[in-house]
Formats: sequence, C-alpha cells, structure tokens
Amino acid sequence: MQSIQAPSTVVMIRPHRFQSNPETREDNAFQSETNRTSEQVAASALAEFDAAVDALREAGITVHVFDDEGEDTPDSVFPNNWFSTHAGGHVAVYPMFAPNRQRERRWDVVDMLKQNYRVQDVIDYSGLEQDGLALEGTGAMVLDHIGRVAYTIQSNRADPVILERFCTNFNFEPMVFKAADANGTAIYHTNVLMTVATNYALICLDMIIDPSRRQAVVDRLEETGRDVIALTPAQIAEFAGNAMELSDHDGRFLALSARAHASLTPDQCAHIEASTPMLPLSIPTIETAGGSVRCMLAGIHLARRPEQGTPL
Repeated sequence: MQSIQAPSTVVMIRPHRFQSNPETREDNAFQSETNRTSEQVAASALAEFDAAVDALREAGITVHVFDDEGEDTPDSVFPNNWFSTHAGGHVAVYPMFAPNRQRERRWDVVDMLKQNYRVQDVIDYSGLEQDGLALEGTGAMVLDHIGRVAYTIQSNRADPVILERFCTNFNFEPMVFKAADANGTAIYHTNVLMTVATNYALICLDMIIDPSRRQAVVDRLEETGRDVIALTPAQIAEFAGNAMELSDHDGRFLALSARAHASLTPDQCAHIEASTPMLPLSIPTIETAGGSVRCMLAGIHLARRPEQGTPL
C-alpha cells in the first residue's frame, strides 16, 4: 500500500569501516565518542546494519543494499544526504559539506535506479561543492511530498541559493528557520529536529529560535493535515526526531531507533500508533556518528519498471 509520503523501497549502504566522522564533529553536536577500538566499532555497526535490513525486509520493505568498501567514507551509512528521488521520475544529487562526505556519491546507485525504475532526469548539484556550497539532501531538508514543502534549518549544510534552485526544479515551497539546542549550538540537519509522516509530524518546537517562525511552521504543518506531536530537546538528543514513515503491504509504519522509541512518552506513542505502528531498530553504534534511522534510509519515490516480458 504505497503512500506519497512513505516509500515502500529504500537504498541502504552497508558500512565496512564505520566510524564517527572527524571532519563533521565540529558542527554536529549529536556525535559522541567511544573507548572501543576502530575494529570493534566497525564490527558493531555492521551487525546493527544487517539486523536493521533484516527487520525492514521482514516488515515488507524492499531494501537495495550496496556495500561500501571505501577507506575514507566513514558516514557512507547515511546515503539520504547525497541523493533523493521524487515522483514523476526525478532524481537529485547533492553537494556535501565535508570533503570525505563528498566521496560517498556512487553512480552505481544511480545506474541501478535507472535500470529498475522510471527515471526521467537526474539533476546534479554536486558541482557546486567547488564553490564551497552544500545542500545535504533529506538531512538538510525534511520534505513534505504531499504539501510540497521543504522544511529547512539554516546551516552551512543548506545553502539558500541551492535550496531555492532545488525547490524551483522539484516544485517545493522552501520553509526556512533557525534552530539551536539549549547551549545555543545550531542544529546541523533538519531531520534530527523533525519527521513529517502522512498524518502527523514529530518536531521539537522549542528549538526553533524565532517564535513567529515557530508558529508559521506549526501553521504550515496543520494546513497540510498533520497533527503536530511536540518533542522535547531531551528527546531530540535521543534521536526521536530522526524517524521515517514507510509503507508495507498492509499500510504504513514508523521506522525509528530503539533509543528514540524508548524516549517517547506513553501519550506520544499512543498518538503515533493511532496512525502507524512503530518499528524500533537497535543501532547504538551507528548513532555515535550523529545520525539515526532516518539518515540510513534513502527513500525511493519512483515507479518500478515492468519486469522483462511483463506487458506495459
């Protein structure tokens, strides 16, 4: 049962040399240190990844897995930052901020999309990295595919010129705002602050700095038919905002981390489960890199090509 907002297919990148990225630590306050060896960290991340893929497939999601054998791509497990797909056969490829994240782009992934799905065009913004500009995909933007809104926190990961160009090319309305944690540290990616599902949105309104802008975001979410479920800053620190609604054969569900799920109150859980069951995935090692379940899932919003021999 496909939903405009909630894809039934995702691309995931299997990490073989996972670590918390030293090049993004300065502006990603969600990263954390560990006293384990790099080999232990990589092995744990790999096991968490494989278990997450198994759980998603068991839930009815089609998962295209690509192995990353790169020597210096520590954040490759988060492919949603470098590409996105859109109904009508459109693909966007994005410029990344950190040099080692720029190496995550894989054209074999784009080739797979072209072979298996109806792709009309690929709009590649990545050349703008040469000008020091970045727009890190559905990390920098939380896209409402129904209301056509691109919710975007101001940061060095979301250049306003590229954002405007993306919104023009892909028919989204940009809704930009500033957000920071209790220490005044800017939030680096919008998708750690909020999730937009079909019938509801999870969002930490307290982190939006300007009260008038905060209300504008609420109004826009409600105009598009969403119940607004307010998260606390403490829940954001547990990645409760970094979730993704997916479609299975029977309906929709919310994929989130076990850590995020544990942070939700009974009332919040009841509100979410009135629309969608939840699928908690245990990824504590992967979360040390400053991202969670949403970051691991590059949703495929494209129509499948018919199998060979299948009538058009």
